[in-house]
Amino acid sequence: MERVYWDPEIETMKREELEKLQIKKLRWQLERVYEHSEFYRERFRKAGIKPEDIKSLEDLSKLPVVTKTELRQEQSNYKPFGRYAVAPQSDWRELHPSTGTTGIPVNTLWTYRDAEIIADHTARLIWGFGVRKEDVIQNAFSYGLWVAGIAVHYAAEKIGSFIIPIGATSSERQIHYLQHAKSTVLLATPSFGLYIAEKLKEKGVKPEEISLRIGSFGGEAGTENPATRKRLEDGLGIDAYDFYGLAEIGPTFAAECEEKAGLHFVEDHYLIEVLDPETREPLSVGEKGVLVITHLSREGTPMIRYWTNDIVRLEDEKCGCGRTHIRAVGGILGRADDMIVYKGENIYPSQVEEVVRSFPELGNEYKIVVTKEKDTGIVTDVKVLAELAVEVENVGELEERVKKALRDFLLVRVDVEILQPNSLERTEFKAKRVEFVFE
Repeated sequence: MERVYWDPEIETMKREELEKLQIKKLRWQLERVYEHSEFYRERFRKAGIKPEDIKSLEDLSKLPVVTKTELRQEQSNYKPFGRYAVAPQSDWRELHPSTGTTGIPVNTLWTYRDAEIIADHTARLIWGFGVRKEDVIQNAFSYGLWVAGIAVHYAAEKIGSFIIPIGATSSERQIHYLQHAKSTVLLATPSFGLYIAEKLKEKGVKPEEISLRIGSFGGEAGTENPATRKRLEDGLGIDAYDFYGLAEIGPTFAAECEEKAGLHFVEDHYLIEVLDPETREPLSVGEKGVLVITHLSREGTPMIRYWTNDIVRLEDEKCGCGRTHIRAVGGILGRADDMIVYKGENIYPSQVEEVVRSFPELGNEYKIVVTKEKDTGIVTDVKVLAELAVEVENVGELEERVKKALRDFLLVRVDVEILQPNSLERTEFKAKRVEFVFE
């Protein structure tokens, strides 16, 4: 009989037992960073805290958060890895910087043990949405320095699956291997998954003519958006699952299970908090705020209360799959720095995405052009650009319907412009949805 869970003892552990394990690991981590990292010692001293003062998970909030800006500054002052590289160099195995899409990349180090843990819990996650030994995995995440590709590769090896390490190469090559290697699992960004689906349709290849059964999409938000999930599933003939990671924290530390009921976090290795984006005070389960993560097992470059900038809403009730680890319902709801404040309302790109992709007349791509006053930074205009997917007799009438749908959903009126097909740039990596212009 096939096992349901990769690690049943951990994945179904009672919450109280899981929290006991977390505090044990947390104390170990706090003691080692205090002893070996001047970066963290300075932060502890400024907060007036010593490791032994942290007696419960709630006590962790006495320490300040760590931001990407602070990590960049630390690495600039203390080249090349800053003073938060805790493990000795003899234990280092791999270097993985962040993508650098929002600034200078931040370097992270994996020790040999770190790499083994990442491989194991990534295997746990992909097993959770149905990947098995007999699968043919087409890994279209970027390889090399970007972390997701290599982590999935290690996990697939652990499961024993057949791997096509194709990386984020052209859609033509992706389709070739989907057709000829009979790939059953595709891993990519959701933008790239939609692009591959577009190209399959253009070539006249129907989803039922390829062997795909599972798609897992990460690197950007969107998979748990109902309209986006439907397009991925219909266009590729799959069940689509969300996958989440960050270079500074881990390439893959949360994913959906077959219930599609939110991202399960790997809580035996990562401590999860949600903070108010303004006050940075802890929020209760069910409240929407910024995700903050602490490494419980990482040796190389551990993060203590890393401010991800990602907006989530957590659920700690047992999932229908039987797993007890906390979930982000709806996945990543947006990024704090992508939030657009316009006429008193907060707008996230994911909200625009849900509306645009609910219109069958429109294609997968969209862009939000935000106009700001140069001196004050106040948003004076928001325009949504979208593309036609089919011929439409009256584009103006379609624009008005999209405007109304956006107004009803966003509670504020924004402008809309419908473009001809293929007007907007496609990407094999992370899509950039928001463009700022200044007047």
